[in-house]
Amino acid sequence: MPSRAPSRRRSPATWVRGGGLTNLLFLAPLLLVFGAFAWVPIGQAVVMSFQQTNLVTPAQFVGLDNFETVLADPLLWTAIGNTAWFALLALLFGYPIPLVAAVLMSEVRKWRGLYSAIAYLPVVIPPVVAVLLWKFFFDAGPNGVFNTILGFVGLDAVPWLQDATTAMPSLVLEATWAAAGGTMIIYLAALTGVPPELYEAAEIDGASVWGKVWHVTLPQLRGVLLITFILQIIGTAQVFLEPFLFTGGGPANSTTTLLLLIYRYAFADSLGGDYGAATALSLMLAAFLALFSAVYFRLTRSWSTT
Repeated sequence: MPSRAPSRRRSPATWVRGGGLTNLLFLAPLLLVFGAFAWVPIGQAVVMSFQQTNLVTPAQFVGLDNFETVLADPLLWTAIGNTAWFALLALLFGYPIPLVAAVLMSEVRKWRGLYSAIAYLPVVIPPVVAVLLWKFFFDAGPNGVFNTILGFVGLDAVPWLQDATTAMPSLVLEATWAAAGGTMIIYLAALTGVPPELYEAAEIDGASVWGKVWHVTLPQLRGVLLITFILQIIGTAQVFLEPFLFTGGGPANSTTTLLLLIYRYAFADSLGGDYGAATALSLMLAAFLALFSAVYFRLTRSWSTT
């Protein structure tokens, strides 16, 4: 039985000669910048979640009182329900649309660059400008763009943002329009990596367009689809801009989301908000998303690699 070679113990001098010090020096600026602008604020947020502070008067440690205050707030469960409703609608409508658009775009032989630029255009429009534009579309009067279209087919005007039933779907519609172009570009880039031989083999086997998409395109994009799915879940769980600018959380808190509730905790009072409660709810949301992401990647690990 061959004897095992004795393990060589690494000394600091060996680590330096092996390039460890050089690597550390190259990483130091990145670690310092990332630590100063990412980890330090996160650490301060964790500390603040256990404090009663308005950033003006001296902070007082209150233990878990901020978490208890947030959990006892009846508006919390409304915000959770609204955020989940927004995420569900965004998945139903916002998730497949960029994929379908990318597949159709990949089949275009002429002017593909122009079409891609047009599809990506909403992403580069400033969000506030986009909201002002869509407020004109959502005008509840008979002269609003959407209501004018409804009038052409004999339907009554709809109070898009003023009714609790239609307000959230209206926000999802604008959010899908604003973000679909970026996701579509990701899918288009992934489609360029699909070997054309697979489509040729599918055509020889007599596969239809839908058959090629189902048996070739989707399996080849499986890894990208899994990543964009979890990114969309995380993004929709943190929706803030649309309810803040369109409705302010109304009508009757039907569009109050978790991030909007955090904003109200922190900045609702002009004399200084409850930053402890705001950071406590922020940490709870971050912990949930981290746990959800870990479970998601654990459950889909084998699926994404086969």
